[in-house]
Amino acid sequence: MSNNQPQQINIQIGEKEAEGIYVNLAIISHSPAEFIFDFTRVLPGIPKTKVYARVIMTPQHAKSFLNALKENVAKYESQFGEIKVISEPPKPNQPIGFQPQTEATDENSTTTA
Repeated sequence: MSNNQPQQINIQIGEKEAEGIYVNLAIISHSPAEFIFDFTRVLPGIPKTKVYARVIMTPQHAKSFLNALKENVAKYESQFGEIKVISEPPKPNQPIGFQPQTEATDENSTTTA
């Protein structure tokens, strides 16, 4: 029997984990032994948040995760088009995240989200 065959892993997921957690901010830190990924979400008008999930992995697994993420982003973009990333940091006092629409005061006014 060949040792080069990929191993199949039976993965189970609980009901709570299957629901997922929405995050829009990841804080990444590391030491010589591990990478720590803290996932949170920043909401407009709320200056405080909490960590909803923390993932800790070895540097080798972090690099494998990076490569898997790159591969999946490339597959996504080949199917759905390029993902646009706003690279300009927010200006001072500029709100972060989704913004509520304001009502227009006349026909020529516009609002943005």
